[in-house]
Amino acid sequence: MGFTRSLGFRAGLLSALILLLLLAVWHVATLSAAPAAAAAPALTPEQIEYAKLMGKDPTAGAAAPAAKSGFPTLAQMGTVVVKNLASPFYDNGPNDKGVGLQLGYSLGRVGLGYLLAALVAIPLGFVIGMSPLVYRALDPFIQVLKPISPLAWMPLALYTIKDSSISGIFVIFICSVWPMLINTAFGVASVRREWLNVAKTLEVSALRRAFEVILPAAAPTILTGMRISMGIAWLVIVAAEMLVGGTGIGYFVWNEWNNLSLPNVIFAILVIGVVGMLLDLMFARLQKAVTYVD
Repeated sequence: MGFTRSLGFRAGLLSALILLLLLAVWHVATLSAAPAAAAAPALTPEQIEYAKLMGKDPTAGAAAPAAKSGFPTLAQMGTVVVKNLASPFYDNGPNDKGVGLQLGYSLGRVGLGYLLAALVAIPLGFVIGMSPLVYRALDPFIQVLKPISPLAWMPLALYTIKDSSISGIFVIFICSVWPMLINTAFGVASVRREWLNVAKTLEVSALRRAFEVILPAAAPTILTGMRISMGIAWLVIVAAEMLVGGTGIGYFVWNEWNNLSLPNVIFAILVIGVVGMLLDLMFARLQKAVTYVD
């Protein structure tokens, strides 16, 4: 236990040092390296008039403020983070919603599509894993449908469903179902024969055998599939919302890019990463809880 705590402390310290190094690199890279331009000499009225006759307006450049360009600095990012976190749930119309509200839309779509996929994939995976005949019959269909990109289904979903939000849920369903289905079937098929033989010897019913013998043994593998599916679902929903627009964290990224607000884009990317990490951590804890250690 002491070694594990020491290792965790050292790993956390190393992670903090890496983060500080990345922030230092960011700070140095975004510093204005170019020296200030020398003040331009004053032009006489005759020179200004001649420049205008030649199609140039030297007074326009002097009067206009310097355009903001380049990668945002840490100070700019800090301002954007504070601004977004101070009011994450505001709603000022279709193209002006808080990042918390947009994140809620995305999580809702992911949760519904993921739940529907679990309701289909886990029972079907049990059947496939317990029956070699069903496995051989369905395997060609699984192998054909599994490699298809989830976003390739989006045009068909939009044409048939005619609703961008429901189409996003359908895409999440499609991308989530295959890892759960395959891992469930593999976990069920890999249950030790001795345990099943003991259950048969004790004349345990098929339903009780499924819930008390097969499910506990296959649970770690099933949770692995669910964990992979969640990672894919969170990845896909961002791309899907960029395509269909409307609401969601993906649309937030695309809308801020159209507004030329790079700091907001970077902030949204960090939010996507943090939420994805938390979702993965949740499934990792569940997987550890159901894993039997000798």
